[in-house]
Amino acid sequence: MERGTLIEHEGRPAVRFERHYRHSAQRVWAAITQPDELAHWFPSAVRMSAEVGGAIEFTEDPNVAPGTGTILAYQPPHRLAYSWGDDELHFDLVEDGAGGCVLTMVHVLAARDTAARTAAGWTICLAELDKQLAGENPAGPHSADAQPWRPVYDEYVAAGMPSGAPIPGMTD
Repeated sequence: MERGTLIEHEGRPAVRFERHYRHSAQRVWAAITQPDELAHWFPSAVRMSAEVGGAIEFTEDPNVAPGTGTILAYQPPHRLAYSWGDDELHFDLVEDGAGGCVLTMVHVLAARDTAARTAAGWTICLAELDKQLAGENPAGPHSADAQPWRPVYDEYVAAGMPSGAPIPGMTD
């Protein structure tokens, strides 16, 4: 499983992921923007106004209270960015010249100590996205069929990813 890396994004800590798909940017764009597709891999139900400055709503995540954000970039089918509370998510899709594309996702963090927690969560979610794009119709990152989160988190911590932020729904 491909892991995320800690980077700096405009002076803020961020976790970066890159995935290569045998699908067009248009197909992957649908998976990252359409509510019926997001339901299979994203940690929350999402509703968005598809325009820069539009609102985005996040609900139904069992570990996080409902929240809102603002669309920061909307350039179908290549660039999407939005705020999520004090964090930001950036998705970039680039055609690979062979009929597929490369997805780069950057989660800009409000706090450095959330890096391991966030990276583990997205590792699970992106594995579910991989299944969705492979036609497997996954039940989502919170389902019993998804990879367990805790071992992935422990691997990130062991590798030195900043940690220590509270983990919703868990006590240590």
